[in-house]
Amino acid sequence: MKRIIILIPVFNDWESLKKLLIEIEKNIKNFPDIIIECFVVNDASTIPKPELKKPEIIKSLKILNMRENKGHARCNAFGIRHIIQNEKFDYLILMDGDGEDRPLELENLIKEALKNPNYSVVAKRVKRSEGSFFQFLYFMHKIITYIFTGKKINFGNYTCLTKKDAEIISSQPSLWSSYSGTVKKNLSNLLEINSIRGMRYFGPSKMSLFKLIIHSFSIIAVFKFQVFLRSIFIILLLFLLKSYLGIFTLAIITLLAIFNLMILIVSFREQKEDLFNSQENLKNITNI
Repeated sequence: MKRIIILIPVFNDWESLKKLLIEIEKNIKNFPDIIIECFVVNDASTIPKPELKKPEIIKSLKILNMRENKGHARCNAFGIRHIIQNEKFDYLILMDGDGEDRPLELENLIKEALKNPNYSVVAKRVKRSEGSFFQFLYFMHKIITYIFTGKKINFGNYTCLTKKDAEIISSQPSLWSSYSGTVKKNLSNLLEINSIRGMRYFGPSKMSLFKLIIHSFSIIAVFKFQVFLRSIFIILLLFLLKSYLGIFTLAIITLLAIFNLMILIVSFREQKEDLFNSQENLKNITNI
């Protein structure tokens, strides 16, 4: 019997979590021969945790309460390492706790993983629910990422990892900064299912423009050496085209230099020591 753990980071969004657990139960009923467990990383929420009810179909529901708020990506990194070190499982599913990763797609995600037991599966975003401005920024992020890294990263946290792949990424320093970038860099032969980005269950999005830029740069920073090499190539090409571009050559090179500097600065978020010592931030574990 296969054992699947669902990892969900939460900061204050308890009402969304309560609804999410109900929706998860609705969408995993077609797998009677699979043991499902849920681990929620409480990122030092300032709103008291309400009374939660464990869905009957889920074997166990555990709340990992953190001492200090570390942010979404680092909750995932901590959770992956905690589960690798302390739990028995066959697959690890990561999903957001606000409804944007739709539980409706859990069935397809699990089916694809069971059909191909040696491969991890990502939820490829084919449609988003945000406004046109955000979608434009996301499109530009994908273009810039592809130009400077050669990688097409069209997924977020919503993934189903094999135990082997979870172990591989759990020791990568970049996991402390970017989950999707780390997965794309270190795991090959990823399978995909189509995914529509859902609407938040409650409240407005917590993703500000500044956070979006840092998130984008954190993904690209995982491939900082490729970014540096490709930037050199572009600069050499610009010099060859200097007679055609004129003053724009210097302007583009300046922008490239600033871009590389920002990527370098963001890459300092990848802290191996903090990743490996992340268990020290665990306050206690609540069993529901």
